[in-house]
Amino acid sequence: MSRIGVLIVDDSVVIRRLVSDVLAADPDIEVLGTASNGKIALDKLDQLSPDVVTMDIEMPVMDGLQTLRELRKVRPRLPVVMFSTLTERGGTATLEALSLGASDYVTKPANVGSVPQAMESVRTQLIPKIKALCWRPTATATAPVARTAARTTARPASRVDVVAIGSSTGGPEALQKVLPQLPADFPVPVLVVQHMPPLFTRLLADRLNKQCAVEVAEATDGAVLRPGLVLIAPGERHLTVVRRRDEVCVRLTDDPPENFCRPAVDPLFRSVSDVYGGNVLAVVLTGMGQDGRRGAEAVRSRSGHVYAQDAATSVVWGMPGAVTEAGLADRVLPIGDVARDIIAGVGHGRSLSALRATVGVPA
Repeated sequence: MSRIGVLIVDDSVVIRRLVSDVLAADPDIEVLGTASNGKIALDKLDQLSPDVVTMDIEMPVMDGLQTLRELRKVRPRLPVVMFSTLTERGGTATLEALSLGASDYVTKPANVGSVPQAMESVRTQLIPKIKALCWRPTATATAPVARTAARTTARPASRVDVVAIGSSTGGPEALQKVLPQLPADFPVPVLVVQHMPPLFTRLLADRLNKQCAVEVAEATDGAVLRPGLVLIAPGERHLTVVRRRDEVCVRLTDDPPENFCRPAVDPLFRSVSDVYGGNVLAVVLTGMGQDGRRGAEAVRSRSGHVYAQDAATSVVWGMPGAVTEAGLADRVLPIGDVARDIIAGVGHGRSLSALRATVGVPA
């Protein structure tokens, strides 16, 4: 297999050299070139034909957001990993980049003065994402996926009292395609785990709240779940739920990471299946790794239902692929159909004619 060709775009000479050295040391990766701003990067696309681009956000001449807009016109499917600082400004710009079609992001090393520490940060964060984004299923692997994508299991539908969603790489964009389609009178709560650090999860919740008819907020410990409320797990805290008398409340924990993640999807799925039994609809969207597979097992063991995003519309088909290949997905759906099928699932046993009309769900 040929090596993955990377174009590095950053106005800092130090960062360009650091990233180049780290990537070049990996036998599966080839650094094709570097650029100090977006204009130079765009000019080099045809010459270098990279498999993936790493891009700074704040650059002279043409910044990362401007560059991404222009790049997507000529290379709509080229993976782009944004290089961002973990600040309010950096987080906001990163979410904007993800909404414009960036594939993923990596936070810049906080202390480039400590070269070994900075290199290790880049190595552990960036290389796995580059490899995941550039992996493509073989023809043999895609054939079963195509058959699975049209499958809906014949298990009897159960009443849905909560929707739990897990996502990672490509998740912010996927969530922006799903949650805004839910109407303001959506009759059950929605809980979301998106793999992101603390500041980013709050900014993501704020951004989605402006785009959605339902209320979206970052989850707080003790918050009461209610219909039409979407709660997003805060970075570095696992999101679980507990029943207190007649209410179900959020319980945030500092338990160890699972699947190298905190928040992780598995604790959420296990928790909602413990509290709601079979009245759970779990949805696994695009993401790297296998987080959500064990949680999906718990949901299915209680007779809840599991939907997974399909390979064709996933930025990385790791998480939904793991669920699908384990035989745990009741439905495997393109991202454009996920909201419709969530509403149909929630509508079972309820009078939801208005909701169904919203996204064209058959009565």
